Amino acid sequence: MAQVLGLSLLSLFITFILIVPFIDFLYKVKLRRQKQKTVDIFNKPTPVFDKHNDWKEGTPFGGGILIIAVVSVLSLWSYGIFSVKINPWELFVILFTFISFGILGFYDDARKLVSSKNAFFGLRFRHKFIIQWILALVIASVIHFQLGYSFVFIRGIGLTPIGILFIPFSAFVIVSFVNAFNITDGLDGLASGLFLICLLAFLAIATQVDQGLAIFIAILMGSVAAFLYFNIYKARLWLGDVGSMSLGASLAVIGLLTGKTIALAVIGGVFIIEVGSSLIQILGKRFLGRKLLPVAPIHLYFLQKGWGEPRTVMRAWLLGFFFAILGLYIAFINK
Repeated sequence: MAQVLGLSLLSLFITFILIVPFIDFLYKVKLRRQKQKTVDIFNKPTPVFDKHNDWKEGTPFGGGILIIAVVSVLSLWSYGIFSVKINPWELFVILFTFISFGILGFYDDARKLVSSKNAFFGLRFRHKFIIQWILALVIASVIHFQLGYSFVFIRGIGLTPIGILFIPFSAFVIVSFVNAFNITDGLDGLASGLFLICLLAFLAIATQVDQGLAIFIAILMGSVAAFLYFNIYKARLWLGDVGSMSLGASLAVIGLLTGKTIALAVIGGVFIIEVGSSLIQILGKRFLGRKLLPVAPIHLYFLQKGWGEPRTVMRAWLLGFFFAILGLYIAFINK
């Protein structure tokens, strides 16, 4: 455990040292939020979002690039120097997930600086969605065929084999958390703070079931903690899609590799609420032709009520902490 925590501190220190020069670099290459009119998946304007975010114009995004670089290099170094036994296919799943979804997000971020015409965050939503499913199916197939996962844990029943259905189930979990994280990453410190809480919970789980995965979680936790220092209100740096997609997919895979998918849904409860509120709004517009909620995702509703960004984020963190404790309870009671 001391080794794991030491790596987390090392990751935090390295990221903290590099992040200020990295922010300066993002300013130089002009990877900053541009003045824009955002649209939803139906290509309709989102005036509420723009109202609460127009003042953030000029803030650099792409913090996920630094996190991916630091965590990938430090993880590979750690597995080698400490001779940690980790299945090569598990290492592939962890890093492929982490990097591939980051690349997809980076492409999306780069497109924002070129043209956003008829696009949802750079790529048409349906194209981005298809690519997410392709990557998720590849990852889920490796987990199933190479690592032998073919079950879900249901309380009162135990390990329930689902065979080949594990692949679409896992792909759905991955895609869901990618989009949930992306939607949640709309306020300074909201998604990154909630993610750090989730990592703390899964570190407690992984140290008992998978030492190799625990090392990755610890390193990721340290890097995200350093990033969060610069991401809280008023943020000097944002994750960008490169970070939100990478971290969302990684959280899902961490849950799958620990075998705690039910606990994952609880520990990541705020992410579920955020994406659920957006899904309800989308379905209402699609099938009923009207909004079912005043505004979505739900964090925008609280901004509209006058809570303000810091208060909304702090209360979301508290709720996330509650969900993390509840998820840990579920995870350990089902051992």
